[in-house]
Amino acid sequence: MTGPGDTFLIGGDLPVNRLGLGTMSLTGPGTWGEPADKDEALLVLRIAVELGVNFLDTADAYGPHVSERLIAEALHPYPAGLVIATKGGLTRQGPDRWAPCGRPEYLRQCTEMSLRRLRLDTIDLYQLHRVDPLVPLDDQLGTLADLQREGKIRHLGLSKVSIETIEAARGLAEITTIQNAFNREDHAGEDVLGYCTDHGIGFIPYHPLGKGRLTDPDPIAPCDGTKATGGQLALSWLLHRSPVIIPIPGTSNTAHLRENVQARHLDLPGALPSTLASEA
Repeated sequence: MTGPGDTFLIGGDLPVNRLGLGTMSLTGPGTWGEPADKDEALLVLRIAVELGVNFLDTADAYGPHVSERLIAEALHPYPAGLVIATKGGLTRQGPDRWAPCGRPEYLRQCTEMSLRRLRLDTIDLYQLHRVDPLVPLDDQLGTLADLQREGKIRHLGLSKVSIETIEAARGLAEITTIQNAFNREDHAGEDVLGYCTDHGIGFIPYHPLGKGRLTDPDPIAPCDGTKATGGQLALSWLLHRSPVIIPIPGTSNTAHLRENVQARHLDLPGALPSTLASEA
């Protein structure tokens, strides 16, 4: 069995390598404040691009604003082919505290400020971070669709949604990606993944390493002799699970970054222990 396809076309026209970098870990504890080691955070971003990562996932709520600023500081002017995805629609009240706000004027402000922090004229992929149950969905998606028509957003995505919400949203705008929790231990998003696979919608699993539970650093040597860490196997499992999956493991450490990127080169099923292969 050969490895998974290397790229996915977001919206049918935006190619990304199928292992990106999530930038939530580049902030302080509780996704609040500055990183403990800013120089290392900037180095993670630069080395990721050097290693072939061309898809960065961020959000205005990370910090808040911290990860977007770090991306611009580390990488602007951006290399050709780099795709930056950001999100808006969550407010912050402190470490590990989040609340949705989908009012049209707030979403427009979120987008405009992300453009400024990222030093962009157009955001490649803008994702509604959370659907606000207190605001009509057509008001939320309508605002983002207006920004798309204005050329400030290229493609639209959603985060933490059900199939029912996806279908309602697709009646209002073209939805090109979904970002839901999914990993080797957490299959709660299996139905949404199936829907995305069937419809060619990119599926971006957050917590692809189970908040660190799947990152056993001790090398495992499956039957073909290939050595891989638990984290590498977990990422490789995702890459082989569906051609629309774009894992975005996050890290604030360059050594861990290099380990994660190597997962793209694992070949299954030989590199996958039978206990994992049975789940694929």
